[in-house]
Amino acid sequence: MSSAPESLRVIIASVVEPMGYELVGVEYRTATGGGALLRVYIDTDEGVKLDDCAAVSRQLSALLDVEDPIGDAYDLEVSSPGLDRPLFKPEDFDRYKGHLVKVTLREKFDGRRRYKGLLGGIEDGYVLVDADGERWELPLELIDQARLVPEF
Repeated sequence: MSSAPESLRVIIASVVEPMGYELVGVEYRTATGGGALLRVYIDTDEGVKLDDCAAVSRQLSALLDVEDPIGDAYDLEVSSPGLDRPLFKPEDFDRYKGHLVKVTLREKFDGRRRYKGLLGGIEDGYVLVDADGERWELPLELIDQARLVPEF
């Protein structure tokens, strides 16, 4: 997945979790024209407000300036997971079992990279997705991005 290295995730968790937030996930993407984006998703049972994101951003920015785990220039963004919540950890795929999901792979698997269907959980490192009348077993290590699809 497009998640950040574990060492960076640990540094971020050391700020986010003591502040009372769940660290949903961390994305780090480099831009083609230079620079990068470090996106941190936080949540609580009551949801996340703009003030929550700003408070975490201030604390996190200060620690990242001191620790300097990223050598290149980047923008920091702290966000709620939103209705199209990204799934990062293996346990996320079980937690949201039965929900509609959209999965994009880094490379083609069985001739395709994109799958949209009902999430069946995770078994032995494979994410189960019921799509197009069949059950797909997608290798977790090939997943670039997985998100819930909002249902209204």
